[in-house]
Amino acid sequence: MYLLSRHFLDTKAKPYKRYFIKTTDFKNRLSILLGQRGIGKTTTLIQYLLDQAHNDKLSPKILYIQADHFLMRGISLYEIAEQHDNLGGKFIAFDEIHKYNNWSKELKSIYDTFPDLKILASGSSALEIYKASHDLSRRAAIYSMQGLSFREYLELNLNITLNSYTLKEIINKHEKLVSGILEQLKRKNSKILAEFYRYLEVGYYPYFHELQDRYIYFMTLEQNLHATIESDLVAVYPSLTGNSIKKIKQLLTFISGSVPFSINWLKLKNVLDIGDERTLKTYFKYLEDAGVIRTVMKSGNKLRKLEIPEKIYLNNPNQYYALATRIQNQGAIRETFFLSMLSHAHDVTIPASGDFLVDGDYIFEIGGKKKDFNQIKNEKNAYLACDGIEIGIAKKIPLWLFGFLY
Repeated sequence: MYLLSRHFLDTKAKPYKRYFIKTTDFKNRLSILLGQRGIGKTTTLIQYLLDQAHNDKLSPKILYIQADHFLMRGISLYEIAEQHDNLGGKFIAFDEIHKYNNWSKELKSIYDTFPDLKILASGSSALEIYKASHDLSRRAAIYSMQGLSFREYLELNLNITLNSYTLKEIINKHEKLVSGILEQLKRKNSKILAEFYRYLEVGYYPYFHELQDRYIYFMTLEQNLHATIESDLVAVYPSLTGNSIKKIKQLLTFISGSVPFSINWLKLKNVLDIGDERTLKTYFKYLEDAGVIRTVMKSGNKLRKLEIPEKIYLNNPNQYYALATRIQNQGAIRETFFLSMLSHAHDVTIPASGDFLVDGDYIFEIGGKKKDFNQIKNEKNAYLACDGIEIGIAKKIPLWLFGFLY
């Protein structure tokens, strides 16, 4: 196992460190990292291990285990952890934990038996930690990891360093912030809007840096989405049948063709040939849990989690380009970008006026450079997030700047 671990530590180590590893200290003795396929969970685990070993890939203190590797067949996670602890190991990471049977039981046993061992694990966004056969909620710190922000994309693509900002800073200081960012891009002979439009197409997943061909990138993304449904969801929900998987994929195709999507249960049941509305709602839940779609509720109801979503979006703009046969609704792409950047740390709902209400305080209308305040003129704390502009003024803020929130 140590030879295999060192192989992965050597081949999967990357120099660029995401926001997550910079802002997360993994204080708990058991930490579980959840997220979509391809957003960099493996890289994050490996970077953390190497940080603990002062970048010594041969250190006996660290061990990386790919839980779904074929060499794991017949070997328990507990046995591996026991051996690592006996040899003086201090840190162990289990990647793709959702692919391993009885993962919650094994992690609980490891946690309870080896108090000197720090345990990390990664899994699918759909992993239901709190409903697992052995509830780990009292033992584990659960983290959710996002794809690349626009800021991170620029750092990785242009080899520069940029600051992230709070929502209040963006609202109140956007003109000053933009000036500094544009100056840095100017030194790289790069234009912010050109980079932004490329990000919308191919910048959310870190593997864009390795797959420079956009069509290969789209193909890889589409394959990952299908694998999420066909493999990850089945691993988390073993009761799913082949017919259920087919229906979920059809539902995703239907959604991607009409984003933002408003639910018409009767129409959906007829199109997908699903007789039970509860089953249809469950399929929506699976897609959201797996990080494939985002549901947004109507503002003003404290019990809105029990409501029908007001609108449904794909998780990020890259999915839209990969799944939609024709890109027609630029407004949907803009809204999807805004939602994907804000949902990381803010509560976003659909207000009566405007496109989004953030944290119950700020109303945003999303649009192009000619967008005006007509739809939100009577609202307090109302702002425009406009595409097609490099620099904003007053309450008109460049849409791309919201990609600097993390």
